[in-house]
Amino acid sequence: MEIRKSHDSEHLEIEKIHINAFGPDKGPEIAELVIGLFHDPTANPLLSLVAQENGNFIGHILFTKVKIIPEAEPVSASILAPLAVLKEYQDKGIGARLIKEGLNLLKQSGVDLVFVLGHPGYYPRTGFTPAGVHGFEAPYPIPEEHAGAWMVQELSSGVIGRVKGTVACADVLNQPQHWRE
Repeated sequence: MEIRKSHDSEHLEIEKIHINAFGPDKGPEIAELVIGLFHDPTANPLLSLVAQENGNFIGHILFTKVKIIPEAEPVSASILAPLAVLKEYQDKGIGARLIKEGLNLLKQSGVDLVFVLGHPGYYPRTGFTPAGVHGFEAPYPIPEEHAGAWMVQELSSGVIGRVKGTVACADVLNQPQHWRE
């Protein structure tokens, strides 16, 4: 399996991954979100990675820029949204490998924090911890029973505990429908 940065010419293949992974109900909405983020200047800089096996697209992950408000000190932050692996390739560690490669590349580029709104049983395995307890609020309120789904990972030591605030996402992602379980 190969993990690499995606190309603009691969958007259709990336859409197909998300539709397959999230199914007919949520898949088209998630695919539309991804394509919207690719074209949203407020999402930049972004990092888009694909996983391929034997030339076939089997997974995708997207990280886009976020800001922390108030901007008390300069912090570089991103959000992981979304991650998708074709159904027939799920539970084989591909998602974790995409996350690990993405976090490594972001760290190398100077990103300090990465956020995710995701399954609290999955993302902690890759180093994410609840963000709310560290003073980071989501763009829209997360119900208390889902507070563990809003997570952060520190890529630069010492940022958590020194910085707090509300995360402001790219325009396309900063819509209430993307922040409901």
